[in-house]
Amino acid sequence: MTFVITEPCIDVKDKSCIDECPVDCIYEGQRMLYIQPDECIDCGACEPVCPVEAIYVDEDVPEEWSDYTQINADFFAQLGSPGGAARVGMTDNDPDPIKNKDPAK
Repeated sequence: MTFVITEPCIDVKDKSCIDECPVDCIYEGQRMLYIQPDECIDCGACEPVCPVEAIYVDEDVPEEWSDYTQINADFFAQLGSPGGAARVGMTDNDPDPIKNKDPAK
């Protein structure tokens, strides 16, 4: 099971999920947050605290946001598994679909 952060997080980044994550596996891009699937322990603590309901178990991602499973994977393609988001800080590693997404939509 993998948790995926989807479109409602873009340009919101409330970070309540980061505060709840016991293993520091939620990383910050310029426009949204991403869950490192290899570091996540699947506890689900992040999901209920998200104020915009952007976090889903991968098999429950709504159809209109299904591409976010791949977007999340693309975020970590270069970053890898650094072993904790706090030591990495915010990156400019957002994949192109996020970098180029019109903020008005």
